[in-house]
Amino acid sequence: MQLQSKADAQRRVDQIADFQAELALIEQEKIISLQESDRSAIANYHADLIAQLAAAFDIDVNKREKQFSLGMKIASFLGALGLAASVFFLFYQFWGRFTTATQVLILIVAPLLGLSATVYASYREKTGYFSKLLGLVSFGCFVLNLSMLGQIFNITPSANAFLLWAMFAFFLAYASDVRLLLAVGIICSAAFLSAQTGTWSGCYWIHFGERPENFFPAALFLFLIPLFPHHKYSGFSVIYRVFALLLFFVPVLILSNWGRISYMPLSSEGVESLYQLIGFICSAAAIWLGIRKGWSEVVNCGNVFFTIFLYTKFYDWWWDWMPKSLFFLLIGLTAILMLLIFKRLRKTQSQSGQEVSI
Repeated sequence: MQLQSKADAQRRVDQIADFQAELALIEQEKIISLQESDRSAIANYHADLIAQLAAAFDIDVNKREKQFSLGMKIASFLGALGLAASVFFLFYQFWGRFTTATQVLILIVAPLLGLSATVYASYREKTGYFSKLLGLVSFGCFVLNLSMLGQIFNITPSANAFLLWAMFAFFLAYASDVRLLLAVGIICSAAFLSAQTGTWSGCYWIHFGERPENFFPAALFLFLIPLFPHHKYSGFSVIYRVFALLLFFVPVLILSNWGRISYMPLSSEGVESLYQLIGFICSAAAIWLGIRKGWSEVVNCGNVFFTIFLYTKFYDWWWDWMPKSLFFLLIGLTAILMLLIFKRLRKTQSQSGQEVSI
């Protein structure tokens, strides 16, 4: 089996650990008893495979290494924040002492040096912690670059800055396989697309957040990106889908309660009713699609927003006139009903999976 990402390699090693633990229990219960030659052959095969995967992907082969890796991730993130903040305040502390030409040169060279260091670290250092650190610092320098150049040359602010930031963040994310930078790029690209949608609708770009429907094109665009293969990048498809669902369901939730801020030429009540219906249908569709495709993050998002839409309607219907004890009793009974439905769906899914395996 050819593994293409660190996440695939980590799952393979975890499978080996689970197999070894299960085999030990089976032998302890005297269900089977392997010969010493067979047991040695299996152990040698697993040891060689783990050594190859560890050399290629720098994975965690035991629980202690996973704990250290978590601490290294936290340290890398905090170090990146500290260095980015240090660069920011260092610029402002001595900025006024430089000539305009020197300022422009520093602003151009700083992100380029950060980009070069990030790419070099991603090739030289397998763990990715230093490339993540340098990538975040490089992105901070690039954001500072555009902001300061705009101030120096009195450039009118525009949504195009979000596009440039997004492109730079995406390049760093794919070059160094850093999910945090991917999330930053997604946020910047969503801001750019939403601002452009608002501009096409006739509003000034900086007010794009006042119309939640401006986020729908960005949500559709982000949801379609994972349809292209992302096997070499661990967790990228999941991040795209989660942000796409959030950019869709959060505006729908807002419009289902405040219909007056919609573009639709309908009454406020009509817009709210329409988006409430859209919220229920789309969240249920997300649950169905996530189960069908095996996308657990889509199932979870669908469950969360379906529950939010349902409880919001309960509040609108019953809160003002129903006794509070009865209201919360109905909430509890509804939760139990949903639990039974999900239990039934889980049982049906498990049975269908067993039939396929047979």
